[in-house]
Amino acid sequence: MADGFELFTDRSVVAMRVNGELKDLATTVTDADVVEPVTIDSPDGLSILRHSTAHVLAQAVQAINPEAKLGIGPPVTDGFYYDFDVAQPFTPEDLKALDKEMARIVRSGQRFMRRVVTDDEARAELASEPYKLELIGLKGSAGHGEGTGDDHESVEVGAGELTIYDNVDPKTGETVWKDLCRGPHLPNTRMIGNGWALMRVAAAYWRGSEKNPQLQRIYGTAWPTKDELRAYQHRLEEAARRDHRKLGAELDLFSFPEEIGSGLPVFHPKGGVIKREMEDYVRRRHIEEGFQYVSTPHITKSGVFETSGHLPYYADTMFPPMELENSEYYLKAMNCPMQNLIYRSRGRSYRELPLRFFEFGTVYRYEKSGVVQGLTRVRGLTQDDSHSYVTAEQAPGEVKHLLNFVLSLLRDFGLDDFYLELSTRDADSDKFKGSDEQWDVATNVLREVAEESGLELVADPGGAAFYGPKISVQARDAIGRTWQMSTIQYDFNQPEGFGLEYTAADGTHQQPVMIHSAKFGSIERFFGVLTEHYAGAFPVWLAPVQVVGIPVADEYAPYLGAIVEQLKGAGVRAELDTSDDRMQKKIRTHTTQKVPFQLIAGENDRSAETVSFRFRDGTQENGVPIADAIAKVREAIADHRQVTTRDDLFA
Repeated sequence: MADGFELFTDRSVVAMRVNGELKDLATTVTDADVVEPVTIDSPDGLSILRHSTAHVLAQAVQAINPEAKLGIGPPVTDGFYYDFDVAQPFTPEDLKALDKEMARIVRSGQRFMRRVVTDDEARAELASEPYKLELIGLKGSAGHGEGTGDDHESVEVGAGELTIYDNVDPKTGETVWKDLCRGPHLPNTRMIGNGWALMRVAAAYWRGSEKNPQLQRIYGTAWPTKDELRAYQHRLEEAARRDHRKLGAELDLFSFPEEIGSGLPVFHPKGGVIKREMEDYVRRRHIEEGFQYVSTPHITKSGVFETSGHLPYYADTMFPPMELENSEYYLKAMNCPMQNLIYRSRGRSYRELPLRFFEFGTVYRYEKSGVVQGLTRVRGLTQDDSHSYVTAEQAPGEVKHLLNFVLSLLRDFGLDDFYLELSTRDADSDKFKGSDEQWDVATNVLREVAEESGLELVADPGGAAFYGPKISVQARDAIGRTWQMSTIQYDFNQPEGFGLEYTAADGTHQQPVMIHSAKFGSIERFFGVLTEHYAGAFPVWLAPVQVVGIPVADEYAPYLGAIVEQLKGAGVRAELDTSDDRMQKKIRTHTTQKVPFQLIAGENDRSAETVSFRFRDGTQENGVPIADAIAKVREAIADHRQVTTRDDLFA
């Protein structure tokens, strides 16, 4: 018999796994137990660090404001939060005071001590905490006091024993604070160190429901060291600089007029250029990959979504139905049911399979206003949506074809760091339709193709759609953030629901497999991701203005204007700046607008029939013959090249 303190002398070990379950280091284990150390820099260790820091925050809040009532305080990606019911919202001055009190608690080295309690004991000890009492009443559902999840997760009390964690003063042995929690926690507050910070305050409904009271949520972050905290803060600053909402306004790409409504963007002329280039490219690629272009309407009768199975599963994220001519109509929330009707419009033969349909289908989803975020979470989105109808034998080859297509397309847009996520069903949930055998076959097809790709494969249990498993491509951007991009989904349910058939070689009628795929995911979201990936400095082929001509003086405008016209004739998006601004201000303006090429001409260039290049980083290449200059620009466009410096074009 021993505990974790005796087993592990490495000070980076903050918890342990005992027979696969996370436990405090104070837990007693036997020789028969399988015990593994959990270090503070591991994913589990970081969650424990952040969870413990959330408890210190809650203790600090109640030390300063004893009337504050506790909600929940889980770790989340890169940090933590805790919800409080307080009379007045927190102010920046409040956060400063909390920061000081938290630092005191951390230095004091209070021990986190776990106790098992009965429901009645917990109610007695936490009688003044109404939200904790509610959690105790929810015992039996998923979760326990607190847990991990995103900002919108409602974390509840789980089945099994209830536990309270006491914060114990190491000098007196007295409990100075307590909270209902399943743990585990760090051994003591001193191990939190100085790599933490409070970030911001937001409002949040209790357990994520608008029917419940609105609480005050404090967000924070915690890292093993101060250096890691600073690195994270630097990443946040870089992310803020790249924020597509900020750049969208600065570069005049898109906006979100309040008159139209939340989550419904409009694209301005410059943004429209980028969007058109994206659409033209992906349309051409689909045709090259054997897809046929189709189009479906924006509304449909409710029966279509009942047949597909999307009602009632997705009813909460669909706009309310409209009554028209004694029928109920919905705004389209997904394209697949209508493409099924195109397939079913006439008899199909095995000779036609794989049959591949593709459309730019605009769909509408009722996202809550609190989760709408720029272009990356909208209510109106256009998907480059495709559906392949194949025989069961063709399914593995089609999935492989689609995955290769997706990866090549993303690489053409400058994203080339990927891993894959395999979303499967939760066997205990009644959300998923179909037999065990169908799910096993579909999951194995996706898993084998994903593994064959050689990319890292991460499991996502329970994340599948109701109709089948999926592979999602996760792409890392220029600053290392991960974005879910394309998806490939294996569907055996909708073909059955719509009665889809094909005539096999032996004359029998067989049911096809349907494979969903969206390469961008949505054009709006992909646009936002690209904007942040490139920090608004798009590759030449996507840039709204590819070349701007800047004469040294007005007398050289006709000479440079003729070159601009030649560029336009060659299909280049080129402009001549004839404003009254001085040359240096023109250069600053177009550098700020992230135009790839500025062509400058004065007397030397006019006399020699040349032009001078200025690049985004301020480097230059002077005296380039006009024909060579046009050829270089066209070459950069054709190659989908990112050009920032002189060496990117003239190396």
